[in-house]
Amino acid sequence: MLACLDVSYRDSVACAAGVTFRDWSDAKPLDEKVVHIQNVEPYQPGQFYRRELPCLLAVLQTLSRIDTAIIDGYVWLDGESMPGLGAHLYQALNRKVAVIGVAKTKFRGADRVCEVIRGTSKRPLYVTAVGIQHELAAEHVRSMHGDNRLPTLLAHADYLCRHGQRQV
Repeated sequence: MLACLDVSYRDSVACAAGVTFRDWSDAKPLDEKVVHIQNVEPYQPGQFYRRELPCLLAVLQTLSRIDTAIIDGYVWLDGESMPGLGAHLYQALNRKVAVIGVAKTKFRGADRVCEVIRGTSKRPLYVTAVGIQHELAAEHVRSMHGDNRLPTLLAHADYLCRHGQRQV
């Protein structure tokens, strides 16, 4: 089972969304969950994971067991010496769930990044991974459903958390 995960914030309240699916090319989710988290940590430069990780873990608790998590962000910020959100998630899940990071902007210093061009976009996505080979992770992201730069189900997770945040 695969899951796309995302989080949005309004003040000290977060809305985390998870969308599960079986095959990389799936256009529709098997399940989707939204969780609201009160009193989240404030943003701290260089320590984004402290804010986001508890939210991802909260939504993961509502989903069926997954084998791979796809997040909006980076797994590694600098080779494999500076962990990003994805590496922290991998550790929190006892290294049993592969994590693929899909970022829309390039992070200076991130050197184990595969650039993926999707659809008619000229701008790449930046893919990093742990628990799965980087190149295979990039191929999976490239093969995900949708004609746009962002895969359909990753965009759907983003929509769910932003829409859920408006309802708080």
